Amino acid sequence: GVWRHGDWIKITQRGTCIIYGRSDSTIKRHGVRIGTAEIYRAVESIPEVLDSLVVDLEGLGGESKMLLFVTLKPGIELSQELQTKIKEKIRVDTSPRFVPDEVYQIGEVPRTLNGKKLEIPVKRILMGVPLDRAVNIGSVANPEALKFFLELRSKLSASR
Repeated sequence: GVWRHGDWIKITQRGTCIIYGRSDSTIKRHGVRIGTAEIYRAVESIPEVLDSLVVDLEGLGGESKMLLFVTLKPGIELSQELQTKIKEKIRVDTSPRFVPDEVYQIGEVPRTLNGKKLEIPVKRILMGVPLDRAVNIGSVANPEALKFFLELRSKLSASR
């Protein structure tokens, strides 16, 4: 039998496993789980925010890093003041555990043809999985939205 539990793992040369974190969109930080919908509900209640996407990059030999991506109303830029407002809203509406480490402004959230946010493919891209293995491009409604995440992956890799 095979035990499947939905975590990212690496099997070492010695046959042992290193567990890096969840492969689904549930976020677990400091022992507490939350569905991403709860974070979206908090963030998207802020008038300046049109849409959002959150991923938690767990493990990989270091601390977990929670990244929040927001699409803002036309003419609005992601200022330090707005970042603070977003983080405080998450802190109050969910828990301090789920305040993102970084907030980025993006043009649009990548979605499937059915309108679902591409949480897992974006997480996989940011963790270094090649684009063609991270997502079926034919199922993406706005593939140009993935360019930001490919560029960010390069920056994140360079900073490790």
